[in-house]
Amino acid sequence: MVGVTQPDPTSALPKSWDPAEHEGRLYQGWLDAGYFTADATSDKPPFSIVIPPPNVNGSLHMGHAYEHVLMDALSRRRRMQGYEVLWLPGMDHAAIAMQTMVERKLATEGLTRDDLGREKFIERVWAEKAEISGNIGEQMRRLGDSVDWSRERFTMDEGLSRAVHTVFKQMFDDGLIYQAERLVNWSPVLKTAVSDIEVSYADVEGELVSFRYGSLDDAQPHIVVATTRLETMLGDTAIAVHPDDERYAHLVGTELAHPFVDRLIPVVADDYVDPEFGSGAVKITPAHDPNDFALGQRHDLPMPTIMDEEARIADTGTEFDGMDRFEARVKIREALAAQGRIVKEVRPYLHSVGHSERTGEPIEPRLSMQWWVNVESLAQAAGDAVRGGDTVIHPKSMEPRWFAWVDDMHDWCISRQLWWGHRIPIWYGPDGEVVCVGPDEQPPAGYVQETDVLDTWFSSGLWPFSTMGWPEKTADLAKFYPTSVLVTGYDILFFWVARMMMFGTYVGKGLGPENKVPFGNLFLHGLVRDEHGRKMSKSKGNGIDPLDWVERFGADALRFTLARGANPGSDISVGEDHAQSSRNFATKLYNATKFAMMNGARVGELPPAEDLTVVDRWILGRLEQVLADVDAGFESYEFSKACEALYHFAWDEVCDWYLELAKVQFAENDEKRSQTTALVLGAVLDPLLRALSPVMPFVTEVLWQALTGGESVVVAEWPTASGHGVDAASATTVDDLQRLITEVRRFRSDQGLRPGQRVAARFASLDEAALTPSLPYIHSLARLDADDADFAATASIEVRLSQATVVVEIDTSGTVDVAAERKRLAKDLAVAEKELATTTAKLGNEQFLSKAPDAVVAKIRNRQRIATEEVERIGAKLAGMGGA
Repeated sequence: MVGVTQPDPTSALPKSWDPAEHEGRLYQGWLDAGYFTADATSDKPPFSIVIPPPNVNGSLHMGHAYEHVLMDALSRRRRMQGYEVLWLPGMDHAAIAMQTMVERKLATEGLTRDDLGREKFIERVWAEKAEISGNIGEQMRRLGDSVDWSRERFTMDEGLSRAVHTVFKQMFDDGLIYQAERLVNWSPVLKTAVSDIEVSYADVEGELVSFRYGSLDDAQPHIVVATTRLETMLGDTAIAVHPDDERYAHLVGTELAHPFVDRLIPVVADDYVDPEFGSGAVKITPAHDPNDFALGQRHDLPMPTIMDEEARIADTGTEFDGMDRFEARVKIREALAAQGRIVKEVRPYLHSVGHSERTGEPIEPRLSMQWWVNVESLAQAAGDAVRGGDTVIHPKSMEPRWFAWVDDMHDWCISRQLWWGHRIPIWYGPDGEVVCVGPDEQPPAGYVQETDVLDTWFSSGLWPFSTMGWPEKTADLAKFYPTSVLVTGYDILFFWVARMMMFGTYVGKGLGPENKVPFGNLFLHGLVRDEHGRKMSKSKGNGIDPLDWVERFGADALRFTLARGANPGSDISVGEDHAQSSRNFATKLYNATKFAMMNGARVGELPPAEDLTVVDRWILGRLEQVLADVDAGFESYEFSKACEALYHFAWDEVCDWYLELAKVQFAENDEKRSQTTALVLGAVLDPLLRALSPVMPFVTEVLWQALTGGESVVVAEWPTASGHGVDAASATTVDDLQRLITEVRRFRSDQGLRPGQRVAARFASLDEAALTPSLPYIHSLARLDADDADFAATASIEVRLSQATVVVEIDTSGTVDVAAERKRLAKDLAVAEKELATTTAKLGNEQFLSKAPDAVVAKIRNRQRIATEEVERIGAKLAGMGGA
């Protein structure tokens, strides 16, 4: 800085910003300082988030990174605002995924889980868990997650297991958990029931086969039905028709013989049947189709299961027993054809088929004895919590989807035929007795425990309070529960969020009258899509490894890219161009701050407003507005709004304008002015870096510490209004100044002037525009010199400003390209003529004039007047140049 002798404050900063040099060191420093460790005894107001637990056998994909960035930004901001913040990490045991992975490894060794036995197999899974569980933790550190690692939990650790058994026991005793034979999604490969979220649907080209029940004589009783799953006809126990279908009225109540099984098939009437579809008759297989199951219950039909757990035909007494379901499909068709029962050519039929997400095979609906939760009262409480405002959903537009699910929820199948997971605490006696054993109880002698384990969603549904020590009354529960906000994707609103709400409202009565819900706010984000808007997937090959971006662009760039596109309920599209842009932003921020510090930028008390220049007052006013926008964005979970405000302020206003204007002030060789400019730079950069730090913690840490000498931006105060306020007059002046400089720069570019080439200029009406005091800025930023005795204008431009039109005459002395200038003016004339035509048309429209408010009409008239003047002015200039 001119006139000031002091050590170079940037000497500790490297020449350029290289994220890899700093991120690991900075993160470890934050851990060592204990910044992320929550204190349950603190007097600070609490703010808490529990992490949606990723599967222990996996790694963080871009969707996880997106979610983590948003949670981290919220946590870091609240920490700076003086809250006692708990962001609690942990992982899910992922029963199906983990067991499948281990079984695949065993297969490579020539072993199955049965070869090991249950106890040894579970030991093997725990060993695998210990080996791979650190991967996710390391990825979270690379992202900069400010989680409290001292409270890391796992859905099968001792404390959470106690919570699971406690809730199960309470719900069993309350009659909310029961055992029943119902239809489930069955995975023949995994040999277990699976939840809806573990079933993905895809269109499959199948065969629609129409065949005949009853007599082959058209004059005798018969009915034609069609199916794509011909093998299930072995389990048919009825044929259904619509009650009003006159074609079959005479057959309702009669019975037709089954072609292969010693069973008579009744014809029943049910409103479920669409008489316009196909033949108007439907085969009913209650044990292998959800709609058929419901109809079977209504009509008290038998429900034979005709496949074993591996989807092989079993117990039908037919030649098809032992066949795989797909082999049986072909053989049954051939057998029906041999009997003459195929009534038309088999035709291709595209239909949606559910597949196991883990193993890929088609899911088989199967009647099975399972454990269930009666969800009626629980779902109602979950719905009422949102209706009553105890939990607020962001965005509000997601509420109808929430109510549609919880208000029409079916009972929940919670048992899985696996070995890895929370074993159901039900014990069976030698004479069929059934007891539920609590966590502090022992089963009676001679009783045998249920072999099934609980659905993973059961334990993860307890996550918000089980991780804080429930059922014990812990300090963490007292301080941090209910949690402040849950951040998760809208795609698991039903599968995970609904279960947490059901459990939270169920156990909440034991946690105090105010603890009705597990979280006060529910922020639902969208999916991360590729730059073309496609959902990321392994099959498409368009997935992005977030750690790859961290390596190439830095964690700050990844984080800013994701946060900048985040709005409640909306999907986000990202590509490498976005990451590179964010990396450029971090570099720009680094270079700008370093430059400012080289010129003496520092944090200190600002002089009174009257001692500041117009551009100083402008940038401080813009800072106030931007901080308000950032706060509004964070409070409404509109991360995009907050990030956009910070980006454009930092790049467009601080770097592109104020720093350039500040150079002029430093060049004045005025000690007081330079000192003031340095303080203003510090007053702008300090809160800017703090406001950016929740999203870009690494680069802001390095810069903020260097600028302020403070301990860490992590524990710095969140920036608030400085009290300088917004100076409307200075904002108008700088807006005029920017427009004038921009127009001169555009003229220079059109003329092909070199960026550094200075030319002489003379101004008219600068006083009327109140810009005479700003002439040094104009000369410097527009590369203009004051006119002298030899000045001879060769071109001029006119710029309409708020108070006057400024004419800039320029002596280019041979540098002006007359043809280019004529082309530029012609372009401006076309714009003005279009505006004149538009406004004239509106003002000539009597319907518009009769309906539009007076203020709107007055605005259009003013636009017409300005356009008219522009057309006349530009036309005159072109005429003077010898062209029109």
